[in-house]
Amino acid sequence: MRSLEIVLPILIGGYVLWPVVAGRRRPPWVNAVPLLAVGVLLLHLLLEGGRWQMIPLHLLAGVTAVAGAWGLGRPRTEEFRRRSWQGAGLMGTAVVVAAAAALPGLLPVPDVPPPTGPYAVGTVTLVLVDDTRAEIYADTAGGPRRFLIQVWYPALPERSDQPAPWMENVGIVAPAIAEWLSLPSFFLDHLELAHTSSYLEAPVDPAGAPYPLLIFSHGWGGFRAQNTFQMQELASHGYVVVGMEHTYGAVVTVFPDGSVADNDPAALPEDVPDAEYDAAARRLVQQWIGDMAFALDKLEAWNRMDPAGRFTGVLDGTRVGVLGHSTGGAAAVEFCATNVRCGAGLGMDVWMTPVSEATLEGGVAQPFLFLFSEQWPTAKNQALFERLRQGSNPADRTLTILGTDHYDFSDLPALSPLAPQLGLKGPIPGRRVQQIINAYSLAFFGQALKGEPTLLLAGPSPAYPEVRFDG
Repeated sequence: MRSLEIVLPILIGGYVLWPVVAGRRRPPWVNAVPLLAVGVLLLHLLLEGGRWQMIPLHLLAGVTAVAGAWGLGRPRTEEFRRRSWQGAGLMGTAVVVAAAAALPGLLPVPDVPPPTGPYAVGTVTLVLVDDTRAEIYADTAGGPRRFLIQVWYPALPERSDQPAPWMENVGIVAPAIAEWLSLPSFFLDHLELAHTSSYLEAPVDPAGAPYPLLIFSHGWGGFRAQNTFQMQELASHGYVVVGMEHTYGAVVTVFPDGSVADNDPAALPEDVPDAEYDAAARRLVQQWIGDMAFALDKLEAWNRMDPAGRFTGVLDGTRVGVLGHSTGGAAAVEFCATNVRCGAGLGMDVWMTPVSEATLEGGVAQPFLFLFSEQWPTAKNQALFERLRQGSNPADRTLTILGTDHYDFSDLPALSPLAPQLGLKGPIPGRRVQQIINAYSLAFFGQALKGEPTLLLAGPSPAYPEVRFDG
């Protein structure tokens, strides 16, 4: 909860419980507390912004303000005569206040941790259109492939630059995520209040250029900013990170012209024979690696001459890494297996079904770090992964983060303390998982792309006892 959201229930609760705790009627200064609460409420709306989870507390602030004003008109300080029905009423009111305070606590405004690197971070979202590839999904099939990317990069923010929202087009994207998670569509409307430590369209910091490139691919039903905690951290340490948003595979895509591309269930159909499902998964990932290759083509072109003047001369196309989660992890594997520009890969809970037979047999030559959650892998996925590992770089590392689940490799656990009950995380604290993922991501790409030696990948570390080395 935000600061004023915490103060408000404290003031209301203190007013309600005074007669029970003090054993006497409220003196004038206590009757004035609800009026102070109304002032805090107004400041909260002005400075922090309102959200539906706070409505019960807003109503209680109004009710107690009326009661407090009435008490000020009839101040009585004599001893409070305890009556059972009065005590029960006060305690019942206290329970209502507690419940009202719990609601915003259970659905807080997500807090994306600030990056720890030496660089400030800028971000920009761009539309890419690949006229050489046809769209194969939804009602735009046959037209040119169009998708979004969001780029995080080392920046020199100016005084006028604004912090970027965690999620753009919240009015469309938040209901789509809520429905994906089987929640009411309005449940995540407050995400419009969440901001990041990145600055919108800030100038690139040229001090450390040229910067290595990293391309991130989200999972099925994900979105480009789902790993903002990781994207910001990498950018703050001197990488340019490109978050893909694979149209029709993302939960929803909103283009700047206002057009909306919903997730296409037919791209990964359920209730079909296994062979048909597996073929659809491979087809999906082939479309995604085409997106990644085209994005890399554009970045290389912008490095030569960026019409926007942002990326000219600051990108190092000879040092390219890819990373992905779930289906995006499969895309990362396939991209490195088929594109010589890939220098290293990081797969997080890689879903192996979409990986082609050729890649399973031949492996991946580039260095790879595989991070798995403890609860997600299935027997089929593990068997396919073992096939891949047999033919891949023998120096690759496979690690399991104990106490984690599939969505721990994203920002989603920050949505609520109830994330474990919603199936969004394992028992380990979410912030701790992010620290572990960031530490190993930086160590791996630092070693693979920057030539920075690290002991973190050599074996178990006492700093991260939750990490198990599986090979």
